[in-house]
Amino acid sequence: MLKIITDSAADLSLEVAEEYGITVVPLAVNINEKSYRDRFDLTPAEFYKMLAKENALPTTSQVTPQAFYEIFQKLVDEGHEVLAIIFSSELSGTFQSSVIAKDMVKTGRVEIFDTKGASVGHGLTVLEAARMAKEGKDLDIVLAKAKEMAGRMEHIFVVDSLDMLKKGGRISATQAFLGGMLNVKPVLQLKEGKIIPLDKVRGWKKALAKLINVMEERGRDFEQQVIGISHADYEEMAKDLAEQIKARFKVKDIFISEIGPVIGSHTGPGTIALFFQS
Repeated sequence: MLKIITDSAADLSLEVAEEYGITVVPLAVNINEKSYRDRFDLTPAEFYKMLAKENALPTTSQVTPQAFYEIFQKLVDEGHEVLAIIFSSELSGTFQSSVIAKDMVKTGRVEIFDTKGASVGHGLTVLEAARMAKEGKDLDIVLAKAKEMAGRMEHIFVVDSLDMLKKGGRISATQAFLGGMLNVKPVLQLKEGKIIPLDKVRGWKKALAKLINVMEERGRDFEQQVIGISHADYEEMAKDLAEQIKARFKVKDIFISEIGPVIGSHTGPGTIALFFQS
């Protein structure tokens, strides 16, 4: 039987992962010299409460090769094939850790795939692969679908502040300064796994309108796909975006999830992200 593995940067709740039979390997979040396993030791709600109280900037640590190896070897020993779907190698060394771990497994079949995505943009590909695996689909078919889906996935997001992206080295100090002026909301995108600016608008109303307009410009076949939304301690805004999308397009479904501690350590609270296939 095919088993799907992913990392916690997919921003899938542990309940959803269990429902789909997905094994989640957590990255670590480090705050004030204490390390937490993303979602396992620290929930998103606990993390954002901690952020509001703590002055320290959280840092993140990739999954180790050993952590992947132990899971791969156990599943192979049980007679399973393994497909590990990992978030962007441009944002973390986690993918490289999974590659090292694969080489440590001497028997059975283990395949690794870099989605070049993050958060629910990465997670939607994982969910589809897990659904297909549950239906008994062949590993090669599932992997081909994951590649096709991830290759079309758009990641468009708005951050409330660029401070944490600046401190984490994801953007320049100049970009952060300009983004913080006069209630400007930076609209960013992920391209080839890297964060790059898309636009900047004033206020959340225009920010959501921008997300929807980009979806209309770039997306297609909405009736055949699940649209993803993730948020960092901003559920009300995520639901507002979902309602606007439903009013504008006929979509198969909308999947909403909270941004976990690892992704949230870089984007900060108040982030809203939209994911769809072009």
